[in-house]
Amino acid sequence: MAKSLRSKWKRKMRAEKRKKNAPKELARLKQALSLDVKGEAAMSDMQEIATVVPADKIKKQADVDMTEAMSDDGKMDMDSKRSKKTLLNEHGQYPAWMSQRQAKKMKAKRTTKKGGQGKMKKGIAW
Repeated sequence: MAKSLRSKWKRKMRAEKRKKNAPKELARLKQALSLDVKGEAAMSDMQEIATVVPADKIKKQADVDMTEAMSDDGKMDMDSKRSKKTLLNEHGQYPAWMSQRQAKKMKAKRTTKKGGQGKMKKGIAW
């Protein structure tokens, strides 16, 4: 979709910017990696360039996520105090996703069952 002249120009300029900054970026990466022969560069210099996270921490986080996903059973977090029939919660409020028109219809349906006839509709009665 992005075929306008403006987007083409912006893409072109971004490409030129990448070309211009590539040597500097490569030099900074090489310098950061060669700070220490053992491979342990100074963390203060490395944090400028990239975020360093130990592998153990990532593995533990992945294991925790997997166990949570397995125990979830695919159920959504729903408000347990909401009536499934009327969709009202304990305070008499409808869900946030429900429009005013839908809420009005639900209320009318509820009151007609309670009160018997309810309001008479306008129009010709044949």
